Amino acid sequence: MKHFPNFITSLNLTSGFIAIIFAANGHLVTASWLILAAMIFDFLDGFSARLLKAYSAIGKELDSLADVVSFGVAPGLIIYHLLNESISLNGPINIDSDSLQGILLMLIPAIMPVCGAIRLAIFNLDSTQATTFKGLPIPANALAVISIVIAGHYSQSQLLSSFTGSPFLLILFTIILSLLMVSRIPLLSLKVSNLKLKGNEGRYILVGLILINFLIFGAIAIPLIIPLYIVSSALSLLF
Repeated sequence: MKHFPNFITSLNLTSGFIAIIFAANGHLVTASWLILAAMIFDFLDGFSARLLKAYSAIGKELDSLADVVSFGVAPGLIIYHLLNESISLNGPINIDSDSLQGILLMLIPAIMPVCGAIRLAIFNLDSTQATTFKGLPIPANALAVISIVIAGHYSQSQLLSSFTGSPFLLILFTIILSLLMVSRIPLLSLKVSNLKLKGNEGRYILVGLILINFLIFGAIAIPLIIPLYIVSSALSLLF
């Protein structure tokens, strides 16, 4: 049973790899759901490791490698396709091209997996992030990306269509998420050791804000999860 958490981590990596295949072929909604599946496996591997007390150095490194693929490379490829559609580039890009658009289309999405990898390397060496995070966790980065795809697909929101159709906003979105991952901003850890109010104020605020927004806005509220997470983290510092 000591290898069971590593098996679940492998399912995370598998989901991320298949998500890349779907994203590469332009099936962004399917890719987004596969990234969400990878998030579930990412939660379950840690949960099972704690439950079985099956911790290992290999498991820690494997988890980070899987996260880079599922929550860095796969979302980066989704950004690439959204940018490609928004600036109406058709056909394969010539790397030797002098086109500024072509160069930006390749380089901007690459910022995301690079910053994600740096964030994971820092996290693995930083013992102070047991109860709180410093910088945006890489799964939260992935959630921010897939939320605009899923919400846009199921809500048919004109606002989201305008957002994903704007190269400037997509580039700004990518840069902000990437910089947040390597920032030192204190954010809530969602690992819960008990259900008491004391010590979990920020987590309960987050749940409450998410529920309120879903009741008001429906599926279009999905992209608000990460901004609400950041707001809840800031409010938790008051307690």
